[in-house]
Amino acid sequence: MKDVTLTPERRDALCRLVRQKFQTEFDEQLSEFRAGEIVDLMLKAMGPAVYNLAVEDVRAHLQGKLDDLDGEVWVDDSV
Repeated sequence: MKDVTLTPERRDALCRLVRQKFQTEFDEQLSEFRAGEIVDLMLKAMGPAVYNLAVEDVRAHLQGKLDDLDGEVWVDDSV
């Protein structure tokens, strides 16, 4: 599996969120660099697990659609 990456816009938005959270919850001012390091660490640590959960959710959704296929398109061909 390749590394989980973010667009620059999404990464910037997450960095802003981390900075706001640290300011609000911990009364600590984080630099953009420190917030970026936290985002990168969390992405590296949690990214694969979140990715795998998303893949499993998609697999379950598609399997449900496949299971319903007979009921949706089956035509009774008995005479």
